[in-house]
Amino acid sequence: MSSISHLSPALCKQLVRMGRKTGDPETALRFLMVAKFGSGLSRTRVAAALSCAISTVAGAVSRFLSNGPEALLDRRVGNGAAKVGAAFLSELRIVLYLTPPYCGWERPTWTRELLALEMEQRGFARVAPCTMGRALSAIAARRGRPKPIVLCPWPHRRRQHVLAVLRRLAATSTAEEPVVYADEVDLHLNPKIGLDWMNRGDQRWVVTPGKNEKHYIAGALNAVTNELTWVEGERKTSRLFCDLADRLVEEHPNAKKIHIILDNYIIHSSKLTQRHIERLAGKIVLHFLPPYCPDHNRIERMWQELHANVTRNHRCKTIAELLIRCFAFLDDYNHPERCKLSLRTALPVAA
Repeated sequence: MSSISHLSPALCKQLVRMGRKTGDPETALRFLMVAKFGSGLSRTRVAAALSCAISTVAGAVSRFLSNGPEALLDRRVGNGAAKVGAAFLSELRIVLYLTPPYCGWERPTWTRELLALEMEQRGFARVAPCTMGRALSAIAARRGRPKPIVLCPWPHRRRQHVLAVLRRLAATSTAEEPVVYADEVDLHLNPKIGLDWMNRGDQRWVVTPGKNEKHYIAGALNAVTNELTWVEGERKTSRLFCDLADRLVEEHPNAKKIHIILDNYIIHSSKLTQRHIERLAGKIVLHFLPPYCPDHNRIERMWQELHANVTRNHRCKTIAELLIRCFAFLDDYNHPERCKLSLRTALPVAA
């Protein structure tokens, strides 16, 4: 190797330029290794300067000594066209929009191996699972949790018309006739398990109380100001929704009408609710969403924030402790300046 330790500066610059022209970072790095070694640096100093192994430098220099600069080029250039090209990636995107049963496979979820078999059936070359993983990374595919939904039974045109009417109603919300989105949320003492960061090889435990207890909160989110009005109860009944209606009337004493956009849950249209709305003398007007359209109820996002910040993976031993945390989060929701404080633990967690 010492035979190339005194290459001329011009030849060293030429090697660096040759490496850059290849357009391949790994090939350019090999040319740079040889150029630095030829300028008089040791293998150890070259490896330290380029953040690579000494053996990598030794291999590049050995290839240069045996067959010259051509030996530093990528040896895969003679392998033919790459298996994973633009057409492969384009077809892979289409496959990911489908499900394995739709494509004739019994397995309900995609794996890298199954995707390789499906792409082979579509006329592409068979690739290894690791190559399929790189292809998935190239198209920015992700491995996530599917969202369970129930399709709306209404005709598409009717559904879109009702949603458009409700969107226009929300856009015209005023102080005299405010528009709110209402819904209820269940609070469970047994925590819902969700994703969390952990060290490799370590799995965090969430000790559950065992016997579950429930509590309920009914809320209304203003369509313009995003202010939250809420009440709580031990049962999710019509009485809970009626209490929410009374709270809205109390908080909007100057409003002529309060428009509530809500889903079709039974407590929203029960006889008790209807009689209570009639006693309010037209102060409350209910507007029902099409069936199974939770994504169009804005307060659902609020409940997701509640679960993410309080209830998911919680370690409260009693429902009372959990409720204190939930109430504190809801109270802080209408005060953005206190949001950061609400992320801190309000109560000590028992070891």
